[in-house]
Amino acid sequence: MPAVLAFGAWLKNAACLLDGGAARWSTVHGDLGDPEACRALDASVRRLAAESRRPLAGVAHDLHPDFFSTRLAVELAAALGVPAVPVQHHHAHIGVVMADHGLQEPVVGLALDGVGLGTDGTAWGGELLWVAPREWRRIGGLLPLQLPGGDVAAREPWRMAASALHALGRGDEIEARFGPAVGAPAAKAVQRMLAAGLNCPFTSSAGRWFDAAAGALGLSVRQAHEAEAAIALETLAAQHLAQAGVPPRRDLVDPHALARLDLRPLLAGLLDATEPGEAAAWFHVSLAEALADWTAAAARETGTRTVCLGGGCFFNAVLTAQLGARLASHGLRVLAPRSTNCGDAGLALGQAWVAAQQLATLTEAAPCA
Repeated sequence: MPAVLAFGAWLKNAACLLDGGAARWSTVHGDLGDPEACRALDASVRRLAAESRRPLAGVAHDLHPDFFSTRLAVELAAALGVPAVPVQHHHAHIGVVMADHGLQEPVVGLALDGVGLGTDGTAWGGELLWVAPREWRRIGGLLPLQLPGGDVAAREPWRMAASALHALGRGDEIEARFGPAVGAPAAKAVQRMLAAGLNCPFTSSAGRWFDAAAGALGLSVRQAHEAEAAIALETLAAQHLAQAGVPPRRDLVDPHALARLDLRPLLAGLLDATEPGEAAAWFHVSLAEALADWTAAAARETGTRTVCLGGGCFFNAVLTAQLGARLASHGLRVLAPRSTNCGDAGLALGQAWVAAQQLATLTEAAPCA
């Protein structure tokens, strides 16, 4: 396998040199919105490039053209005279698992996280993929929700709950429901934005569905830290499951519509819930079963028996346990990262692995001199 240097993600950035099958990591630099993190990444990738035992065959970076890591990768590739290989974010998440387990057979990958640029230019984050070492395709994604106000919606879960209300055809309830918590003017403005589709880009992000669920239950209005709302939702679910066991399942979601998994019925159940703990547990269990059945349907269609799980949503122990058990009941082999975490801090390994496979293909196809 050719030596490849990967530049990592925007959040929790870390670089990785994949050389002869062995991974060598930088420290975790942090988020690339911080100039210090950018300077640290610059120093790390140059050091790793110099330490490679073989000449680099290429560098790998995220698909997003405006990331500092992308610009740095293109610059260093030009200086070294090697290709710069863009790797889609969720493809890389599944690549982490395949690299970690040394897989060469095709897999179905379920990638769940906050956000990553998709090949269609939209924000992805709840993706079902078919991945082989040297090719991949998107099978489907979660039904997209609108982000009222763009990126600010990721910091204010009430906006995602409002988006879910709008998606359910209940947008006229937004002001009355959220006005007491955020102020009537703010709630009314979001209601109007969603109705007009103004500054409301779509995303298939699983993380934003968790935000919507937490917002619907009143667990989080504004987040002080990343994933704060999702953690509050998981904590409440875990407490209820420990005390009362698994709530009864209701088949509300069609997991066999591979192109789009529609989670709106789950949000409808939360919006009308009266007991938050039971509702949080029911959401996790029902989501896990819908995701598992969706993934199993894709495995049957593609003739694949191995499922790889990647992305920061798998830090959620309740979701991961419920999903793993359900996938196993379908007779599927379920794999997750071993040597690195499932989130963005480990993404560079998947980038490097994907790029190395592509570069190896190009090398083999090149005519002999």
